[in-house]
Amino acid sequence: MAKAFFIDTTVCTACRGCQVACKQWKGLPAEKTVNRGSFQNPEDLSFTTLKLVRMSEAEIENKLHWLFFPDQCRHCIEPPCLEAAGEPKAIYKDKATGAVIYTKVTKDLDADAIIDSCPYNIPRKGPDGSLAKCDMCIDRVSNGKLPACVQTCPTGAMNFGDYKEMRMWAQARLAEVRRRFP
Repeated sequence: MAKAFFIDTTVCTACRGCQVACKQWKGLPAEKTVNRGSFQNPEDLSFTTLKLVRMSEAEIENKLHWLFFPDQCRHCIEPPCLEAAGEPKAIYKDKATGAVIYTKVTKDLDADAIIDSCPYNIPRKGPDGSLAKCDMCIDRVSNGKLPACVQTCPTGAMNFGDYKEMRMWAQARLAEVRRRFP
């Protein structure tokens, strides 16, 4: 059965535990960061940052609020990147989980076309021309474990499970939040 992430941004505190857990599990290096007037670091996703907690400020009901969004691949039901690749050995969708997986064969494709096909601007090109993005921790999920980002989330903002269950949970949570913030 297809799997899905449900991210409840109303309880995210931007601890960035998910961001660090992703790097640790994948063995990805840290990136040099600088203060740009935001707590968001690094500035954007990259070939070695597959998960990023985005931060913004917004005025809601005459109060300034910090808004956080853990950004990563959405593992689309019908992934445009898969169609743009046209090469099943480069990008494929795992039948058991629904995870959209990129392989090193992406280096032989038109990376810019694949990147442009993503409505969420997620894939990133590496120095060798191959593409990288979240792979839903397919190694963990295939062994009955949660993705590293979900496993480490202390507030319950990151959730993972069967697609239908996550969708029902998200709809129930949205109804609750709408009562609070009509």
